[in-house]
Amino acid sequence: VIMAIRRIMKEIELNAKQTSEEITLGPISKTNILDWSITLLGPKNTPYEGGIFNLSAHIPSNYPFSPPRIRFLTKIFHVGVSQGGDICKDILKDRWSPALTIMKTALNIVCMLEFPDPEDFKEIAIAELYRSNKSKYEATAREWTKKYAVQNCSLYYFTAI
Repeated sequence: VIMAIRRIMKEIELNAKQTSEEITLGPISKTNILDWSITLLGPKNTPYEGGIFNLSAHIPSNYPFSPPRIRFLTKIFHVGVSQGGDICKDILKDRWSPALTIMKTALNIVCMLEFPDPEDFKEIAIAELYRSNKSKYEATAREWTKKYAVQNCSLYYFTAI
């Protein structure tokens, strides 16, 4: 636990120096630095543009040797995200590296929004729609973004971790 806390404190310090317009993140409280809040702005020129997506991250006690558990709290229509907000991303599972940080992981999730991979899916029906009718997939993703992730959408959250 002590190693995880040292590493998290180092990341908090680093995040304070590096700002990002697309991502804000940090611990949800000063007394619990293992649970973080992440906010992503939907990437430009994607169906998620204009959306504000809230995610939760739980950092395990053996971090950075195990990945954080990150979930979407804001509903999103994406091949790599389950209906419950779980993310299908290799770096959150077997491809995790201690060299990764929470910020780098959040950047990877933004890239996932920009470049959906129907071969790395959480919801088979959404992946099949992406493969068979990409324009309908994008229209649905755009619709969900407007419905759940634009403006004051705090009512449309999945249950937190």
